[in-house]
This record gives sequence, C-alpha cells and structure tokens, in this order.
Amino acid sequence: MDLSHIILSLLTWLPISGGIAVLMAGDGGDSASSRAAGMRLLSLSVSLLTFVLSVFLYNNFDTTTASMQFVERSPWIEALNVEYFLGVDGISAPLILLTAFITPLVIIAGWDSIKERPAQYFAAFLILEGLMIGVFAALDGLLFYMFWEAMLVPMFLIIGVWGGKRRIYATMKFFLFTFLGSVLMLVAFIYLYNKAGSFNFFAFVELPLSLLEQQLIFIAFLLAFAVKVPMWPVHTWLPDAHVEAPTGGSVILAAVMLKMGGYGFVRLSLPMLPDGSMYFSGMMIALSLIAIVYIGFVALMQTDMKKLIAYSSIAHMGFVTLGFFLFWSIGSGSGAELGITGGMVQMISHGLVSGAMFLCVGVLYDRVHSRQIADYGGVANTMPIFAAFMVLFAMANAGLPGTSGFVGEFMVIIASFKANFWFAFLAASIMILGAAYTLWMVKRVIYGDVANKNVAALKDLQPREFIALGILAFAVLLVGLWPAPLVDMMSATVNELLTQISQSKL
Repeated sequence: MDLSHIILSLLTWLPISGGIAVLMAGDGGDSASSRAAGMRLLSLSVSLLTFVLSVFLYNNFDTTTASMQFVERSPWIEALNVEYFLGVDGISAPLILLTAFITPLVIIAGWDSIKERPAQYFAAFLILEGLMIGVFAALDGLLFYMFWEAMLVPMFLIIGVWGGKRRIYATMKFFLFTFLGSVLMLVAFIYLYNKAGSFNFFAFVELPLSLLEQQLIFIAFLLAFAVKVPMWPVHTWLPDAHVEAPTGGSVILAAVMLKMGGYGFVRLSLPMLPDGSMYFSGMMIALSLIAIVYIGFVALMQTDMKKLIAYSSIAHMGFVTLGFFLFWSIGSGSGAELGITGGMVQMISHGLVSGAMFLCVGVLYDRVHSRQIADYGGVANTMPIFAAFMVLFAMANAGLPGTSGFVGEFMVIIASFKANFWFAFLAASIMILGAAYTLWMVKRVIYGDVANKNVAALKDLQPREFIALGILAFAVLLVGLWPAPLVDMMSATVNELLTQISQSKL
C-alpha cells in the first residue's frame, strides 16, 4: 500500500485521534487498574505507530530536490480560498521526525510516575504531537495558524493540571506570552491574504512588498517567533514554565515547541521578507549574541536544576537565530549555507540533549522530590548507570566533540567567523560558559561523597527509564558522529532558501 499521498495526514491526525480515543477510554479512576494499563498501552502504541510513519517519511524523502514532497492539497474554506495544504521539505521533515521520536519517550517516562488522571495526561501529549506535526507540515497560513494556536491548549493543561505548586501562574504566563505574540502573526497573514488572494505560503513568497510592508510584517512575525524560541528579552516565561511543568511537559517544551520559533523564521520571515530580514539582521544577531553570553551567565547563578537547564536552552537556541541571520553579514557562499544548516542541526541536537537533560532531572525528582542542586551529591555512588547517562548528556550540552551538541554550534561558529571575528568570539563563549554551568551542576549532583540519607537510599534506573535514556544517548552520539544524513536531508532546501533571500523584492 502506497502511503505517500496521505502520509502527512496520517502523521497529523493519527496521534490526535489516538489521544481522543485514550481520553474517551479513560482510566476508570484507578491508575493501577487493568483499564489504566490498557490506556497506557494504547497511548504507547499510537505514538510508536506515528514514529514508524515518520521513519517511512524519512526513508522515502528525496534529498536531491528542494521541492515540497508528500504534498496533500484540497479545498477547505472555498469562499476564502483557504486550502488543506500539507507538504514537507528538508527543513520541516527533520522536525517532524524529531517530534515523532520524542513523544514515545515522554510516554515511557511518565508510565508509572503519573498517578493523577493518567488518561488525560497521555491523551494531551498525543493530541499535542499531532498539532505540532501539523505546524511543521502546513503550507496554508490559516491552517498553520490553527495548528499553531491549538497546540497551546494541551500544553496549557499539562502544566496547569500536572505541574508544581506555582503551576497556575506559570501556565497563565506561558499562554499569555505565546498567544499574544501570535495574534500579530494572524494580522500579518490577513494583510498578506488581502494582497495575494489566498493564504498559500508560495503566494506569499512571490508577493511583491515594499520595504515598509516587509518591516512591519517582519515585526509581527518576530513577536510570535521570538517568544517561542524564546529570544532575549521575551524569554522570561520559559524558566517558570519548565520549573512548574511535569517532566514530560518540560521535555516536549524544550525538545519540540521551542523549535517552532526557529522554524517560523526559516519558513516565513526569511523567504517572504528578504529585505525586511536584511534590515533587521543586525538586531537579530545582537539579540542572539546577548542570549548566548548573558543568559549563559544567568545559568551559572541557578540553584534549581530545571531552571539551570531552562536558561541553558535559551542560550543554545541563540545559536539557531544567529545562524539564520548571518547571511547578510557573510553574503552568498559556503559560510551562509553553514550558518543556516548549523542553525537547523542545532535545533535537532538541542531537542535531543535538552529533552534528555530534563528526563534525567525527572528521574531524580521522582525519587527525592527535589530539584535543588544542594539536595544532592554523590549520586554516582548509588546510581552509577544513571550517572553515566547524565554525564554523557551534560558533555553534549557543553558541546563535546563526538556528540550532537558540538556539530551545530561548530558550524554556526565557523559561519560567524566568516562574518565577523567578534561574532565568532562571543558565540564561542558558549563553549566555556556551557561547560561551566553544566559541569558545575554535574560536579555537585553526581560526584563526591554521598551527601545525605536521601541520596544513600537511591535506586538505579528502572527498565523503562533505562530504555528512554538509552535511546536518547544513542541518538545524541549518532548525530554527533555521523551528521551527514541529517545535513544531506537539509542541503537542497537550504540552498533554495539562500536563493530566495538573496533576491530583493524592491
């Protein structure tokens, strides 16, 4: 059976339908009942089937073309010329694969630890998975916006229902920041629709726009995407959301949802607004470098493991936006391609590494019920297998060669050097700062003598925890040692994007 003509709809709607089925099945009010066990198996089965479909997408992806593949197109709201228009290229396909890869691990990680309303918890993640894949596949502005806003609802519930003591504050802050930023994106879409006669992204790319129009639309997009990345100074919602979110919520938030901001820049801002992007490129580079350096120092001051990793995420995502906007400082050539490709690889790597780091914190929190670094010490003595995993992920977070964390950052640093020595100098400071705050945490949590009776009583990884961390460790090393398949997947699309942004609309 040829699934090529419906694969994107299956990837989008299968997890959503599965989530609704899990929600309707329920858990019978007892998380230990056979009904609850069946619900967990159903959730895992749906997420694994979605991942298998994403592997089919990867295996059948043509890396030699920049054209959209697996395209599905049919009328949706004919009166407004709105279409159900899906397709993927070398930018969106890796992000769909990442989303489908991370979700089963989140379900495995929450298998026993979620005692309250487990059916609703797993259903929320499945629905969220489908909506996020919809964002990466949508090629119609209104469809894109529908998925973009709808995915806030399950994450709002995940933080608000299963979060920590300040979960209501954190979830409201998350929702308001992300929702209000997105409203202006809708205004921009409506303006472009009035000029183009449709919400088709390709029509937007071809649309002639004055510099003022491009500048205003760029600002509207910026407010939506910068909040999502998040860029300094609109980053303040992220540490609160991470600290209060359950482990699975933190993993999905860091691994996938933050990537939507970066994706928005390369899918919308750069190709549709080349002159506006050039006008603001200096500002974007400056904000990215501030995030890398300043937020790196902020991370050094943290005493909560989750908050430290959250600030680390902001600093590392600064590499993404830095790589995307170096083009106008470099000009055409290999340096510009390195910057955008490096930013894309960094998004995938950060998804793996940050997700793994949050899972490690979740493993400790499930046992000790504390995220404070001071409450640990000497964990390697009682949990040696876990300690090995956490040290590996910490090294990847610090950009150790041979891990995925090195590849994207190194590519962006090389591209920065081609643009300006000081860009490269400031960007490379992440190698020192990242090692400083990550190793500072690892030293105090993992090494030394057993600090207290709570650490002395720790038991090493359960099978489900070992599986989740082991799979992530394999992925981090695979991308670090063999990034070629990922880079090849992106290459043709990145070159086409460079052609688009080099052509002025004025």
